[in-house]
Amino acid sequence: MLVTFKSKSSPEVTMYQEHAQRILDVLSKNPARGVITAAEAGNALELLEQEVAMSKLHPEVDTEHSTQLHIAHELSAEGETQELAEKHHVGFAQRAFPLLEMLRAARDGGENIVWGV
Repeated sequence: MLVTFKSKSSPEVTMYQEHAQRILDVLSKNPARGVITAAEAGNALELLEQEVAMSKLHPEVDTEHSTQLHIAHELSAEGETQELAEKHHVGFAQRAFPLLEMLRAARDGGENIVWGV
């Protein structure tokens, strides 16, 4: 399932729910439907930046989490090896970057971010 984040201050950001889940867990938000108000955007930005920093300090945890998701969803269908999956790893920082930019724009523009509507 896809989650599409929308805001008047920036283009839409779409990601798989399993990738958005970690971000929304950090923000204590429901993946099905929600809002980050302009007033919450600054705090949400800080929380996500801290999580990105932690993922960079402990890349082995980030790699393991991402690889397990990839293995569970794609390896059997594509016949891909775990070694190749690790080579194509996309880290949390890379996945979170578009939403971080959206949060900055929402904070600066005074706009809300919504999803699931």
